[in-house]
Amino acid sequence: MSQHTLFLIQSEFGKTSACLEQWASMSNANDAVVLMGDAILFVQDARIQQHTTVYVLETDLDLLATPLSQNVQTLTYATFADLVLDFKRCISLK
Repeated sequence: MSQHTLFLIQSEFGKTSACLEQWASMSNANDAVVLMGDAILFVQDARIQQHTTVYVLETDLDLLATPLSQNVQTLTYATFADLVLDFKRCISLK
């Protein structure tokens, strides 16, 4: 079990920028983040691009018009469940 934190960002489009600011102030380089729902539209945001461990759900990919960068990995629901269980702390931002 990882001692780092998994951040789940699942917010409306209009609230995602504020969630990213909150996440950036709380996280460190060893933490992971999962962008879910409308938050996936911010996958090209500079705050996300600087982070090395970024995930998106495979089912949300149809919201994107551009390909994912190399720092972003896709998750199925099964691998998402496994990922959540790997972390001791999980914080949801909405």
